[in-house]
Amino acid sequence: MQKSTNSDIPVETLNPTRQGTGAVQMRIKNANSHHDRLSQSKSMILTEVGKVTEPISRHRRNHSQHILKDVIPPLEQLMVEKEGYLQKAKIADGGKKLRKNWTTSWIVLSSRKIEFYKESKQQALSNMKTGNKPESVDLCGAHIEWAKEKSSRKNVFQITTLSGNEFLLQSDIDFIILDWFHAIKNAIDRLPKDPSSHSRNLELFKIQRSSSTELLSHYDSDTKEQKPEHRKSLNQIFGSHLHTLCEREKSTVPRFVKQCIEAVEKRGLDVDGIYRVSGNLATIQKLRFIVNQEEKLNLDDSQWEDIHVVTGALKMFFRDLPEPLFPYSFFEQFVEAIKKQDNNTRIEAIKSLVQKLPPPNRDTMKVLFGHLTKIVARASKNLMSTHSLGIVFGPTLLRAEDESGNMAVHMVYQNQIAELMLSAYDQIFS
Repeated sequence: MQKSTNSDIPVETLNPTRQGTGAVQMRIKNANSHHDRLSQSKSMILTEVGKVTEPISRHRRNHSQHILKDVIPPLEQLMVEKEGYLQKAKIADGGKKLRKNWTTSWIVLSSRKIEFYKESKQQALSNMKTGNKPESVDLCGAHIEWAKEKSSRKNVFQITTLSGNEFLLQSDIDFIILDWFHAIKNAIDRLPKDPSSHSRNLELFKIQRSSSTELLSHYDSDTKEQKPEHRKSLNQIFGSHLHTLCEREKSTVPRFVKQCIEAVEKRGLDVDGIYRVSGNLATIQKLRFIVNQEEKLNLDDSQWEDIHVVTGALKMFFRDLPEPLFPYSFFEQFVEAIKKQDNNTRIEAIKSLVQKLPPPNRDTMKVLFGHLTKIVARASKNLMSTHSLGIVFGPTLLRAEDESGNMAVHMVYQNQIAELMLSAYDQIFS
């Protein structure tokens, strides 16, 4: 008897039976603990290490398919990484907003998707056998974030898919929802973010399962090295370190940040829910892709006419930073500063920390919060108060390097720090 590395679920390994795929079947014993009903993690299939060497045909097509089989795992070998009960509400379908309706769902997370079952665990497993398909969510290109402002419930996070579907997931138990958040985020982070990368992966899977010479020829010709004069230079903006990006641009504030702010101040200051309302994720991803390809960006183009797409891309830029705008090494110091009881002392402590930040962080912070003060000044029209913007930007700009601590407490401080940066902007940045 041995224990699973991901949970305390007893696992009994049966005698291996050699099958066509050389797999070792494993039986998972039912655990009796209460929390097993809430959350489990288990591997469904282990691939046998030893392989029987097969003769490789010298035929071009067969040779290529043999190599691809070694590189790309079959779809049926995708692992179930986590499953359990959560509260779920679907709030958008293809970009169309839906009425929020919370239901209890049995959720199954694999390496590429999430499946939602309406029934209990036993019924869900039964439906899997009878062929009834659950609601499935493709995680490639998806985005996950805490969504305190979307519900009066505690511990709520949102998943937005590339197709514009939006789901809220919730649990009253802190450690369960935190564990789910990180499991889904890790699954998303392992997948390609750009639509083009996703398409290429789908193309590879098609090749693996097709005997069509034409399809393979299409892939071969498509992947040949392009001539230098036709190759686009990759100018990674999203996902770059702030200081690296600023050094490359010879500035202390990224050009993309300034372009987005200029667009919002030109046509978005009076828009209801600016920065709170989500833009269409597919369009945001398209904008992200274009920016990373170093194509000339014109945010006045009609395809970016929805200002929520621009604000969504700006928030995504900050979320994609490998280290947040408020550096990890300063997180605890900012938290200690915001805890001070006297408001003037609190402001002076925050100001002192801001002055110690690296120039790209300090200057970008100054430009961003200066812009957000203009949003607050039009709160009577856009309905975005200092508190509302604090909820939106706190977790985006400020987070602990190790998020395994008290999530709820961190969120409170993140929001309060962002609020103070806005309400005391003139004093902090004077």
